[in-house]
Amino acid sequence: MGLKVAVVGATGNVGRELLALLAELKFPVSEIAAIASRRSLGREVSFGDKTLKCQSLDYFDFTGWDICLMSAGGATSKEWSPKIAAQGCLVIDNSSQWRMDPDVPLVVPEVNPEAAMEYKKKMIIANPNCSTAQLVVALKPLHDLAKIKRVVVATYQSVSGTGKEAMDELWTQTRGIFVNDPVKTEVYPKQIAFNVIPHGGDFMEDGYTTEEFKLVAETK
Repeated sequence: MGLKVAVVGATGNVGRELLALLAELKFPVSEIAAIASRRSLGREVSFGDKTLKCQSLDYFDFTGWDICLMSAGGATSKEWSPKIAAQGCLVIDNSSQWRMDPDVPLVVPEVNPEAAMEYKKKMIIANPNCSTAQLVVALKPLHDLAKIKRVVVATYQSVSGTGKEAMDELWTQTRGIFVNDPVKTEVYPKQIAFNVIPHGGDFMEDGYTTEEFKLVAETK
């Protein structure tokens, strides 16, 4: 007997990857729904060898569904995750919205799977950002052997973390460089093609970036 799984944000890069992984891992799904905003209603996405048509988040009834994989950004999650949870569907959120909420477990399965059992407080489980997730998988066994007091971390992150517009800018700049077109910057403050810039997220008042803050807070 499988689970009824809904993927919110199914037309985005992460949503499509979630659908691909569910199919690849042969996750026990009895029914699957691809959900997105109203402007994506009817768009087709792949699930293994099947094609799913996107349904609208505004009108989807989550009653009777087991899991909602939420990957539609923090603002959407803030509005919709509590509504979905109120219908009895467990929300596993991929945004930063719930990570610091004391009533929402922040879980990396290889590190603290037992924390997931605290989901009943809000029917929401959060996962940390990509840098934190892979970092703590490496740190956990070391910490168990000898308590870690300090870690110095450098991350090199792909433009996909900023979204589709950033990926398009990288492609446009890369192509332009090869044909000697002028480089235009819109998403990033500097040329990103063939470059690395110290600008992960947005700068805060203390001079650190939001990506740096998340790595520290979520790891703790």
